Amino acid sequence: MTTNSVIRRVAQKEVRLFFGSPVAWLFLAGFAALTLFLFFWVESWFARNIADVRPLFEWMPLLLIPLSAALTMRMWSEERRTGTLEHVLVQPVGIWRFVLGKFLACTGLLLLALLATLPLPVSAALMADLDWGPVAAGYLASLLLGAVYISIGLFVSARTDNPIVSLIGSAVLGSLLYLASSSTLTALVTDSSAERLRLLGSGARFDNITRGVLDIRDLGWCLSLIIGFLALNVFSLERERWARDIRSRKQQRATAAILLLLANLLLANLWLQPLSGMRLDVTEGRLYSLSPTTQQILGQLQEPLLIRGYFSDRTHPLLAPLVPQLRDLIEEYASASSGRIRVEFIDPAEHPELEREARDRFRMNATPLQIADRYQSTLVNAWFHILVRYGDEFTTLGFTDLIDVRSAGNTEAEVRLRNPEFDLTRAIRDVLQQYQLGDDLFSTIEQPVQLVAYVSPHALLPERLRQYRDAIQAQLDAQVANSGGKFSYRFAEPEANDGALAQHLADTWGFQPMIAGLGEEQRFWFYLTLEDERQVVQLPTDAFDPDDFATVLEAGLRRFAGGLTKTVALAVPEMNEQMARFHLGAPTFANLEQAITRDYTIRSEQLSDGSVDPDADILAVVAPRALDAASLFAIDQFLMRGGTVVLATAPFSVELSNGEMRLLDYPSGLDTWLAAHGLHIAPELVLDEQNAPFPAPVLRRVGDYEFRDVQMIDYPYFLDIRPPALNPQHPITANLPQLTLGWAAPIEVQPVQGLRSITLLRSSERAWTSANRDILPQQEGQAGPRFVVEGETGSQVLGVVLEGRFQSAFASRGAPAIGAENGREPRGLLRRSAESARLVLFSSNDFMDDQMLNAMVAAAGTQYLSPLELFMNTLEWSLQDQSLLSIRNRAHFNRTLPPMSREAQQWIEYLNYGLAVVWLLILAGVHRLRTSLRRRAYRRRLGL
Repeated sequence: MTTNSVIRRVAQKEVRLFFGSPVAWLFLAGFAALTLFLFFWVESWFARNIADVRPLFEWMPLLLIPLSAALTMRMWSEERRTGTLEHVLVQPVGIWRFVLGKFLACTGLLLLALLATLPLPVSAALMADLDWGPVAAGYLASLLLGAVYISIGLFVSARTDNPIVSLIGSAVLGSLLYLASSSTLTALVTDSSAERLRLLGSGARFDNITRGVLDIRDLGWCLSLIIGFLALNVFSLERERWARDIRSRKQQRATAAILLLLANLLLANLWLQPLSGMRLDVTEGRLYSLSPTTQQILGQLQEPLLIRGYFSDRTHPLLAPLVPQLRDLIEEYASASSGRIRVEFIDPAEHPELEREARDRFRMNATPLQIADRYQSTLVNAWFHILVRYGDEFTTLGFTDLIDVRSAGNTEAEVRLRNPEFDLTRAIRDVLQQYQLGDDLFSTIEQPVQLVAYVSPHALLPERLRQYRDAIQAQLDAQVANSGGKFSYRFAEPEANDGALAQHLADTWGFQPMIAGLGEEQRFWFYLTLEDERQVVQLPTDAFDPDDFATVLEAGLRRFAGGLTKTVALAVPEMNEQMARFHLGAPTFANLEQAITRDYTIRSEQLSDGSVDPDADILAVVAPRALDAASLFAIDQFLMRGGTVVLATAPFSVELSNGEMRLLDYPSGLDTWLAAHGLHIAPELVLDEQNAPFPAPVLRRVGDYEFRDVQMIDYPYFLDIRPPALNPQHPITANLPQLTLGWAAPIEVQPVQGLRSITLLRSSERAWTSANRDILPQQEGQAGPRFVVEGETGSQVLGVVLEGRFQSAFASRGAPAIGAENGREPRGLLRRSAESARLVLFSSNDFMDDQMLNAMVAAAGTQYLSPLELFMNTLEWSLQDQSLLSIRNRAHFNRTLPPMSREAQQWIEYLNYGLAVVWLLILAGVHRLRTSLRRRAYRRRLGL
């Protein structure tokens, strides 16, 4: 009999005996029912609102302990109790074949039990964009960990003739293996000791795999335990063959061999532990691996870069498991840099001089965190910081920059690294650019840039502009000398050659002659442009102040520089602190400003002076109200200079205060200006049956009484937008898995010659529009809040991009006389934009409002704010700063479930229970069929 046939026959016998007992069926049914109950009820999967099945695998290290113990409890103990073990021991084949056969049988049964849970990820994939990488890794981790427990159970079962003792012993050993890495034990020791315990325990190893990373260290740990306990099982049974009073050389060699095997397995784990780079990232988009963008940035390093992690030996239990993940990632940076990155990890408490440097020079401080054990609650001053230093430039990251917290339902808060590669790569890019820039702006400019001054002869210029021309020419000569051949300039007279150049400027750029002041007839030209092979940028010359020219020129040159920190001119409503305290007045955007300042320099823009800060690389106007002609002119001319204007505006704004919600008229003053570019925002709001939950005040009527209660409801004004409604082809929206847009109005786009329109956002096909001013949900009796569908349903445009050659809205009426009452002259007018001009429009005033974002956090239970991510993507795309755009939105927390009714959620839950029952019935049918066929074959052999 061959080895394979022995193993197969042993495995088939054990499976047959298992399914021959009704207890086995009850156990499989109980495992499936318990798993589904924990998933839907204990972990509140629908309330958690993340499109993954992580809650399924969070309980597996515990659930597999009793399952594996029950599978193995009678494998050898029953053989010993019935006396058949002696028959096995005297067989002429090796004991290891019987051990392996029983192991494969138990592992196969475990696989059948796990397959009963497969409808859960299938259901999630049908509802949302599920990443199958962590799911496959989770099932692999469950199978491997179950195999570890099975090998332990087989060893224990071989040592006793009592199945109950075997069950208890296996469960105890498996529980100890799990507790070694649990927070119950690790919270009692320092973090360095806790990290060593996590290396020994099954929970931490299991979690590493289920997040989607197949690390050779974790796989080696599982395989070494399986091989080790199976070897002990074989050795313990082989000893049954030995004479008890005689120690032969063969027995000594067998004992030495098992000891040597166990020692080698231990040494193999110690040898694998430093190999952090030997892993396979199976997540979609390789979330835990360095992207090509990161590797490209690391390739630009010319000097050694330091990444130093400040991690306390005693920190919060929820933060402690994140430290090894950060260490592995940082070490991967070092490996990918070919020696250009130096990595250090320190505990500041053990290095007082480095702690002082961190506080005094790098402005980092420990964070007081409250921790509790069974005896007391106390505060610890924990360090969870990363320093990135390149030369004399540095930046720091704290735990608020690195982690994301998710809390929903009745479950414990889930703390995970948000997107550490994005944060680290951005920090490296920033210090690299700051170091490269130094005092030399031209070092970051790749192609030569030329300033072309379209200026009339001296005789035609006013005296003030003659002086201005001479002053800036001297500054230009200095810049040419310092540019290393990357900058030049030339003056061109539009009046030359019978005005041919003037006609070309008027036709191409819309430039028109200027006048010195009101009532003056003398006309002249004075326009400055910067250009290279790719783009043309006009420099503002409104003030004609020589002292400001250096700033204006630098701001223009920065448009041609690669990756410098850009400046965002942000125009938001003025905040009245007294009214904002009671959530009255205009929307507030503190969260938006904080998000912008993380990546860009921000300038508060008033617009009422008719101009935009010359430093600005992009203009963002959010929730504008009653803009005057000067403000419209400032926006118009910034666009005409080839800049990008981002608008978030709608005819209405929502005010939430004292349990009331009101829809207010909010005229922007932009209607006519937008219409000149083919855009019209209808005076309606979009409602959609595909919507997100919102904590809204609900009007409840009981008899003659009215009450206002705040309820978490499916609110159709809170639009839930997902691909393909989020344009998957455009960089702004390609990486966004979901967007929540509140109180948006429909956009109508009319074709305009020279402009290209791209739709970024649209509602679902189940959306409709309404001009009803009553947006407060009403509840009649016991029925939930309802909104009646009005008119026809269909998809509505909510976000759009216009690109191309814009015509100024002031071309026909001329520039307004801004500040003329104070003796100021009218501004020059650009009638046509450069090809690089862009207009981005989002049709909502409130989707980035602080109060609305707080409502999103309350509804979703996470700090992830999709509107801010959309806005930051818009800035990066507009500023051609797309180096990190591909990795900005890769966090798993970003994947959310689509909105659905409670009835639909219950139907999905019951369907999964039903599918588990169907699976068990299929197994029962297959077992019954095989048994019947086997009996028939036996009868035929007997001639019956």
